Amino acid sequence: MSAFFTTPSMFTGIIKQLGTITSMDRHGDDMRLCVEIHPVPEVDIGASVSNSGVCLTVVETSNSRLSFDVMTQTVKLTSLANKNVGDQLNIETSLRVGDEMGGHFVYGHVDGVAHVTQIQQKGDSVVMTIQPPEHLMRYLAPQGSVAIDGVSLTVADQREHDFDVSLIDHTMKVTTLGRLTVGAAVNIEVDMMMKYLDRLTNAKPV
Repeated sequence: MSAFFTTPSMFTGIIKQLGTITSMDRHGDDMRLCVEIHPVPEVDIGASVSNSGVCLTVVETSNSRLSFDVMTQTVKLTSLANKNVGDQLNIETSLRVGDEMGGHFVYGHVDGVAHVTQIQQKGDSVVMTIQPPEHLMRYLAPQGSVAIDGVSLTVADQREHDFDVSLIDHTMKVTTLGRLTVGAAVNIEVDMMMKYLDRLTNAKPV
């Protein structure tokens, strides 16, 4: 008897490409999302691609586009609900053996939608204040990792209800974060290691 094991797709949070939404068509309860990317990544049907932090499966490819089927629940629980044709997405293909691990392990399983509450220029960097759903604050810590719209970032400061991230000029230019304004909805994925640590420290004795 043979057994097959699959591992979840993982990403690094290092964005190298942007994509532009060309269509968002409803198919029953689901949505067909088409994204134009130049150059289009070399991926097969069935491959996993992070779209601004949302892990989606490629269902169709062309010379300049990738298409994904998105479940209604995914749309409701992520910032895809706020996207329109013409909006840009941060694109990252899944991590492969031998790839550089430049950020942190990002799974593309969005934990919730957060909101940008303040943007300040401080020297050569931009400090962005983000308010996540309250229950996610326990998984954040200063100097810890967090993914915002699929981008691996470091928590610069943390308060009771929100936290700051510092963005260098390069990140502002090569990702969609440079286009965000106060009030914008963003996908947030907390560091999985923090979830494991929380579960271990709060586990009840058997």
